[in-house]
Amino acid sequence: MNLSIEGARVIVTAGAGGIGRAIVDSFREAGARVATCDIDEAALAALPDDVIRQKVDVADSKALSQFVDASVEQLGGLDCLVNNAGIAGPTGHIEDLEVEVIEQCLSICLTSQFVTIGRAVPHLRQSQNPSIVNISSLAGRLGFKLRSPYAAAKWGVIGLTKSMAIELGPDKIRVNAVLPGIVSGDRQRRVLEARAQAQGISFEDAEREAFSFTSIHDYVTPQQIADQVVFLASPRSSSVSGQSLSVCGDTGMLG
Repeated sequence: MNLSIEGARVIVTAGAGGIGRAIVDSFREAGARVATCDIDEAALAALPDDVIRQKVDVADSKALSQFVDASVEQLGGLDCLVNNAGIAGPTGHIEDLEVEVIEQCLSICLTSQFVTIGRAVPHLRQSQNPSIVNISSLAGRLGFKLRSPYAAAKWGVIGLTKSMAIELGPDKIRVNAVLPGIVSGDRQRRVLEARAQAQGISFEDAEREAFSFTSIHDYVTPQQIADQVVFLASPRSSSVSGQSLSVCGDTGMLG
């Protein structure tokens, strides 16, 4: 399918690894021009030469704003913003969580999206096919025991998405959220390991329990998330806005 996004100008946060890297690669394969940031210098260096890249801690609002501004200048405008940056956050009972780690999770997973959208909107208004795709999580719809900061941040992303869709609709800027389920990769392994430790069970039992709540007993891949994101950025999604779209293998609960 030709998605008609060749030459599109795209910013992806945290695009040097995992889901972000799959999103960057998929946009490039569709003919888009991409700028990304990440905190991992080695992973940034491994990106293809045509990808604009910058080391940025998205918890630093000033540095993040400067990255968006510089990227728009280098790209010559902006057609799509993908807010992918996030961390797993702490695992534990609410009474045991330190305020600092809660605030860090909220800053990276939620506040950073406010910052990038605020900087991007004036440029998106000039686009013929403007869109914003925010990466939330199934935890943002179902909740997640022992991971309340992460779930709260991801619920916030859905609220932000819906509010921005309403606010920016008159400018024809589409705003949607993608909600990954249990995604394969090192980050998911660390989440399951922390969950197993917190519950006093084996990793295999934690994994088995997680899949017991899904209809398709398998991991979602980063590429499957990327495919959804690129579609939402294409003109073929011109009437899709304000939606929270799950890519989760029909997961009914996160434990």
